[in-house]
Parts: sequence; C-alpha cells; structure tokens
Amino acid sequence: MKYNFDEEQLVLDYLPKIKYMALNLKSTLPKNVELDDLIQEGIIGLLQSYRKFDPKKGASFNTYATKRIKGAMIDYLRKIDWLPKETRSLIKKYEDLVYECGEDEYLDDKMIAEKLNIDENDVDKIKFSIAKRQILQLDGYFFDNDEGNWYVEKDESNDPEVIAYKEIFKEKLKSCIEQLPQREQLILSLYYDDNLTFREIGEILEISESRVSQIHSQILIKLKKMIEE
Repeated sequence: MKYNFDEEQLVLDYLPKIKYMALNLKSTLPKNVELDDLIQEGIIGLLQSYRKFDPKKGASFNTYATKRIKGAMIDYLRKIDWLPKETRSLIKKYEDLVYECGEDEYLDDKMIAEKLNIDENDVDKIKFSIAKRQILQLDGYFFDNDEGNWYVEKDESNDPEVIAYKEIFKEKLKSCIEQLPQREQLILSLYYDDNLTFREIGEILEISESRVSQIHSQILIKLKKMIEE
C-alpha cells in the first residue's frame, strides 16, 4: 500500500486510535482473528475517508473517519465464513449451557468442550460465530429463528409492519434488560452507552477483560432466550 506524504502523516496521526479501536473489537472475538488484520483494514478505512471526505456535508473529519475505520473493520469480519449450517444445533446447545450457568460461574473452553462432548477447537469456532452475530447484526442474533428471520431479511425502513415490529422489539428488549441483575445492566450501559472497552469495564468492576467479554456474551445470550420465551 503506497501513500503520499499527507496520507503517511495522517496514518501516523490516527494509528494509535486505529489500534485502540482494533483492540476494543478484538477483545470480543476469538483468538484466530488477527489484530494486525483489523488494524490494516482500519488504515484502509481511514484512507478512504480522507479521499472521500466532503466538509460541505457538515460532519467533522474525525467523526467521518472514525465511522469509516470501524466500518472497514466490520466489513472485513463479514467476509469471514460462517460455520456450516449443521453446527446450528451445537450452537444452541452452547447457548443453553451458558444460559443455565449463574452470573458468577466461569466456563473455560475445556469445561465447555467436556460438557458438550466436542473438541476445544470447535468451542472456539462456536464462540466466534456467536460473537460475529452479536457484533455485526445484533437483531439477526436475537431473531435467529424461523419466526424472526423475516424481520432481519426484510430491510425496508419505511415498511409499516417492520416499523411496528421494531417498536415492539425495543419495548420487549427494554423490559428484559430491566429484569437483569444490576451488574449486568451496568456492563451494558458502560459498553453501549459510554462506549468503554472491556478492559476499561474490567478495571471499574475489578475483574479481567476476558471475564467482562464472557459476561457480555452471556448477557446477550440471556436476553435472546428471554425474548424467545
């Protein structure tokens, strides 16, 4: 990848921010996703924003660039293949297992593999698949069933039926969140409202970054189960 002088300086200026965003995203993904790949995609997004930025549209360059950087990383993740369809039942068993565990119970990959009678590598693939859905298409993750798929696939923002369904979903989701323990509500608020990383949340709660990541995924699994019921 070749840059002109201005672009080289821009990359140097934004590289710490790109690394920070990549680390934040990486903390929610399995180990087989390379940090360097996310950073590289972020740089591509930065350069695209630099070449396409139009100050007349009102947004600041920093705001515009930040969205393009994150968008480029997410587009890269979308290109990674999903698990085969036959593993869907296995994913459901994993979700059932996590859902049944208490808030303070920690399940490492070895324990999960033993309980589900599968290889540890398969556990990593399952977690990766779930993490992708939770990050890239949260609605699609919540409605990963025959009754809900029409809503995800029918991406028509002006359709009255879709608008009504979205409102119902928002109210249901809000109600479910209010039923969560206070610590789980706090994690959701810190992550989605305050945009803190799992590392920063871990420092506040005095737990590890990996533990926050697991609790976050567990919360979303719990919400999915509550919505399905």
